[in-house]
Amino acid sequence: MQVAMIGTGYVGLVSGACFADFGHMVTCIDKDAGKIERLNQGEIPIYEPGLDVLVATNVKAGRLTFDTDAAEAVRKADAVFIAVGTPSRRGDGHADLTYVYAAAEEIAALMDGFTVIVTKSTVPVGTGDEIEKIVRRVRPDGDFAVVSNPEFLREGAAIEDFKRPDRVVVGCEDERAKAVMSELYRPLYLNETPILFTGRRTSELTKYAANAFLAMKITFINEMADLCEAVGADVQQVARGIGLDKRIGGKFLNAGPGYGGSCFPKDTLALVRTAVSYNAPVELIETTVRVNDQRKKAMARKVSKAMGGEVSGKTVGVLGLTFKPNTDDMRDAPSLDIVPALQAMGAKVQAFDPEGAAEAEHLLPGVTFKQSPYDAAEGADALVIITEWDQFRALDLDRIKASMRDPILVDLRNIYKPKDLRAQGFNYTSVGRS
Repeated sequence: MQVAMIGTGYVGLVSGACFADFGHMVTCIDKDAGKIERLNQGEIPIYEPGLDVLVATNVKAGRLTFDTDAAEAVRKADAVFIAVGTPSRRGDGHADLTYVYAAAEEIAALMDGFTVIVTKSTVPVGTGDEIEKIVRRVRPDGDFAVVSNPEFLREGAAIEDFKRPDRVVVGCEDERAKAVMSELYRPLYLNETPILFTGRRTSELTKYAANAFLAMKITFINEMADLCEAVGADVQQVARGIGLDKRIGGKFLNAGPGYGGSCFPKDTLALVRTAVSYNAPVELIETTVRVNDQRKKAMARKVSKAMGGEVSGKTVGVLGLTFKPNTDDMRDAPSLDIVPALQAMGAKVQAFDPEGAAEAEHLLPGVTFKQSPYDAAEGADALVIITEWDQFRALDLDRIKASMRDPILVDLRNIYKPKDLRAQGFNYTSVGRS
């Protein structure tokens, strides 16, 4: 099938490359000429394991191309995906749909014959209706259908998630469009992937509900971690004890410094704003947003306490800056709250991240960026693990201890065992464990 993908950000590039790998002919389109030029030269603008190979393979096979001009790709397309950004709007937290609506207008002007317009971007309930109105206004004679097809990709595991998903959700009220979407995802039927066809508004809400529930689950275990510290319990054992209940499940029950990234912060906020506008408030999610914001700020105080309450003039080494491992994404990362708070207390911060340093340099002024975890520990009065990259899981702790001014280790991801670290002479602090 012929696919046009409007937007070459995280979702658009991964989805386009995976559709091409299924055998479809895909053109990824972006207004950023520099980005398209880099993609045509084989340079991948984001870090996602395996994406460089997947793109190169499908470009070489002639199934994947990149362009700044949407005209030819949209005219030929069976399906045009809108995969542009929907950031939180300044001032009120609603999703900013400027790019989505601009893409809809462009598609309307260019489409030729029956065209399925698919929203891959995360959009609030009712956006599909607005897109339909825009396209109908621009092309009163147009033959088209608007479909919702939200993405459920985890950064760091996006290719696996696209090719072997738990489910595919398609919001569709047109039988011709349903046939097109079924054909696009036909390779997944071989894996017996559930393809859930729903109403369009149901599909749009499903995406927000899924992310909000996961964010709430993370926030729940973080609050349990605080309670564990107060009563002398172990949050990891609590998480295992409740996670073995199949009604609850063990995923997203890892206590830490709070959630971040490109999805959970903006999607929970957008859901709250949508619910309020429909006079059906979601108070659990409102609380989740508030508690998570507070938690990220509280982590700097946790570090200060581990250092005896005096941070000014001291050096803090930081391991990991991205919101999670296996990505270079810094959006709403806990480090963006923790590091400035430590600096405000008077600390000097030196940090290492395997992939996020280039972006972090723009967001964290005053930080000294190091080339390895051992460089980040050199001369530090405390070392803080913020992101659980694999290479931090088996550090040479004797080397780390010898290089530090004071062997204080604050493990915000519970990578290490308290007993082992204390046996090696560290003053060790973790999350939700006595």
